Amino acid sequence: MNHELETAENRDALRRVAIDPISRVEGHGKVTLLLDEHDHVREARLHIVEFRGFEAFIQGRPYWEVPVMVQRLCGICPVSHHLAASKALDAVAGARTLTPSAEKMRRLMHYGQILQSHALHFFHLAAPDLLFGFESEAARRNIVGIAAEHPEIARQGVLLRKFGQEVVRATAGKRIHGTGSIPGGMNRHLSSADRAQLASEIGHVIEWSRAAVALAKRMHRTDPGLYDNFGNFPTAMLSLVRHDGAMDLYDGHLRLRDAHGGIVLDHIAPQDYSTLLKEQVKPWSYMKFPYVAKLGPQAGWYKVGPLARVQNCDFIPTSLAEAERREFVDHGHGTPVHATLAFHWARMIEMLHAAEVIATMLGDPDLMAGPLVAEGPRAREGVGIIEAPRGTLIHHYRVGDDDLVTMCNLIVSTTHNNQAMNTAVREVARRYLDGRTLTEGLLNHIEVAIRAYDPCLSCATHALGQMPLAVELAAADGALLDRIVRG
Repeated sequence: MNHELETAENRDALRRVAIDPISRVEGHGKVTLLLDEHDHVREARLHIVEFRGFEAFIQGRPYWEVPVMVQRLCGICPVSHHLAASKALDAVAGARTLTPSAEKMRRLMHYGQILQSHALHFFHLAAPDLLFGFESEAARRNIVGIAAEHPEIARQGVLLRKFGQEVVRATAGKRIHGTGSIPGGMNRHLSSADRAQLASEIGHVIEWSRAAVALAKRMHRTDPGLYDNFGNFPTAMLSLVRHDGAMDLYDGHLRLRDAHGGIVLDHIAPQDYSTLLKEQVKPWSYMKFPYVAKLGPQAGWYKVGPLARVQNCDFIPTSLAEAERREFVDHGHGTPVHATLAFHWARMIEMLHAAEVIATMLGDPDLMAGPLVAEGPRAREGVGIIEAPRGTLIHHYRVGDDDLVTMCNLIVSTTHNNQAMNTAVREVARRYLDGRTLTEGLLNHIEVAIRAYDPCLSCATHALGQMPLAVELAAADGALLDRIVRG
């Protein structure tokens, strides 16, 4: 049955289950399920109510304010927006090529953000489900529960995130919403005190990151029936890669692989992204659905993020992470790994890579001294693309002769993954909810599927890895049959 094409008449005869709200940084979302008289899932959709006001109110502001302003899009990954905007506006400021000191400081900042964000997501938000079970007692499924039963895992998770935040503070000026990156370069070097402190801790960080990869890998191998099948569906994969095909989370060109692993498009320059991607609007969601233009909206959707990046690159340019990447790829037995829960394994490989990059960079003298701002012929338009923790992030600006922004277009990671998340919700709902009685544990399977993508969720909501829910089961005539409230 086509679960996307239920007619209005058919919908009127179906029961509706709503998970509302799912709180996110961009706004609020909900999941709706339509069930027939036999409790079979006929339709499942993730609705994102996303306030895209930034694209409008950035217009008319001086371009040099933008890298600081756009960070307010997100309190979880502000560095990603800070750097994507700076990269886009480098051309406007005349900096076709950054100075070595500026580029290396930005890279260090970015890999610190990758490390802290991946640690936050895995240990605080995802691990409670993975360690205790999707249908375990809801009160246990948080970082406090992990600290009680797995204290060393919790300790390492907290310290990993703390280290990443310190890297961000040392490079951006603050842990959240820093000001270090500016159009054309950076406004600070790394201090000798911060460098010494970070260097003294990086050895432990690498070992803890290796332990996190081992934990994620062990989960897959202990229960392959769950991990290899939960939300498993083929998709294309999009990400940046370096000129030689290596993983590069800060810069590079766009590459698209098909669901079978073949390269479809490659060497797409950031400024040409609009020739590669189009966006579709659907009446039941405020978030757009990007797709590859040459493939069309039905066949051209894809996924971004760790699961895509680890398989889209040819190699990871750090030894420990590359060894883990090869083991991950071998897990697919010659075909790409598409299982939704594999995001966590890939995410931990990236965290290890980030730790290795930081360790290598801390010995670079360019971080401590050298010119920070580049100059050159000005431009009126710029595109900046970066691999945010959650996936490919695109910032595109036009600036007038008066230095005021005239156009802003943003495609965030969660938007790229919109169709993939909807498909994951539908597949998991059909497998675990179809024909069964509504329970909190079963509904949590849907949240687990959404959470694996690490969409931008509000910091307050996720302090303990919980998502506040009001779930109602209504009859076709609107009568309330069941209600569960959590959070």
